[in-house]
Amino acid sequence: MRLSRVGALVSCLAVLVACGPNQAPGGAGSSSSGAGTTGAARPGVTGPSPSPGGASSSPGQAGTALPVPTGTKDVEVEGDPGEPVLVKTVRFADHGPLDRVVIDLDGDVTSYSVRWVDELVQDGSGEPIDVRGGAYLQVTLKPANAHTDEGKPTWSGGPIFQASLGNVQNVVKTGDFEGVVGVGLVLDHRAPFSVAELTSPHRLVVDVAH
Repeated sequence: MRLSRVGALVSCLAVLVACGPNQAPGGAGSSSSGAGTTGAARPGVTGPSPSPGGASSSPGQAGTALPVPTGTKDVEVEGDPGEPVLVKTVRFADHGPLDRVVIDLDGDVTSYSVRWVDELVQDGSGEPIDVRGGAYLQVTLKPANAHTDEGKPTWSGGPIFQASLGNVQNVVKTGDFEGVVGVGLVLDHRAPFSVAELTSPHRLVVDVAH
């Protein structure tokens, strides 16, 4: 009887050793790789924020590659009329296979369009703007202003901002007139683009493929 108890004790010890101290409940071992814990990236959100008025100091980070645009059709979005959105600034940066232009807003964007044009013209006068490129995208927001009620510009500088990115060569303030704000993109060549509305903070993002 004494030998049987010793044998049972030895068997129990063998089972404990086989389980091991780091075995997770249910037999699944713990892992530090983080697999299964990373949420799906929302398109147009990943990657570093472009620096105001110029290229980002870091074009991208490992694992945060932005989706490259594939469409070339004009975009037009009609929103409910409301208070004019305020355009605060326009930023741009090279993100490897694409250039990103960010229009920072104070308030919800209502209606906007992004379309191909033969040339960029000054809103109001219709006079051609002296910039040269291989293709032109015209971004139009309305109702929108780029100035305060006192007339002070909220998007200062310009009207031509040199970008010299992979495809976007210049960003142009084409207008801030009668509730319409225009942002022109001078491209080296026609290429696919995409548009996204982002919040926290509010901004309209235009990505242009290289």
